[in-house]
Amino acid sequence: MLERANNLIKETEKTIKVYKEVKNNEELKVGVDLGTANIVLTVLNKENIPVACNIYPADVVRDGIVVDYLNAVNIVRNLKKEVENKLGRNLENAATAIPPGIIPGNVKVIRNVVEAAGFNVLNIVDEPTAASKVLGVKDGAVVDIGGGTTGISILEDGKVVYSADEATGGRHLTLVISGNLGISYEEAEIYKVNKENYNTVFPLVRPVIEKMANIIQRHVRMHNVKNLYLVGGTCCLDGIEDVIEKYTSIRTIKTYNPLLVTPIGIAMSL
Repeated sequence: MLERANNLIKETEKTIKVYKEVKNNEELKVGVDLGTANIVLTVLNKENIPVACNIYPADVVRDGIVVDYLNAVNIVRNLKKEVENKLGRNLENAATAIPPGIIPGNVKVIRNVVEAAGFNVLNIVDEPTAASKVLGVKDGAVVDIGGGTTGISILEDGKVVYSADEATGGRHLTLVISGNLGISYEEAEIYKVNKENYNTVFPLVRPVIEKMANIIQRHVRMHNVKNLYLVGGTCCLDGIEDVIEKYTSIRTIKTYNPLLVTPIGIAMSL
């Protein structure tokens, strides 16, 4: 299952290091994902073949709200410039995305960030819809566990019929590690992503994952959800899908490198 999606993600991952050559007049689709832990700029051609991907770790967004506007603009502008220099051409148009339940004022701020960085924003898509484009699914629940929140969106016949977003995400895992090991937040973040520390990390953060599972269960219980699809950077943690499936008793599916799912889908939305 999700073979096509996984192949697309793998091809996108390759373009983080090696961009594909494009013609000056070739139509390109750009997606800008303002995440809590990372800002990701993805470029596809008109056939949705990956061309470039640029990622920058950032702390400018909290719970879907831009908290450091100037730095957010500068990061997106620098990502844009780096990609343009390597491709040898300008990138003019882009799409961006919003998490579930965001208020209109925050939507405008996200648009303003991307436009201030030099893009014409042609589309703003909700993150679950963007993810579903990559996953190729029409029914089920897309669960986006990012740095700050757990977002749940239920799809029926390809349409979002319910969405919610709660403040539990990767930052909370890091805080638990920091508190238990007596190290700084920054040290805990580095410790968390080092696979050599997995056997120490996973038992510490399992209760937080179970809390996420409880959030998911609470929001899907009134719907006939047969599959959960995990996306978002926090879902890169090995075994997170097993804990959620065991807790919710709902089949839980995770793609290859869940961090890239939504950024790819944003670009596909153009």
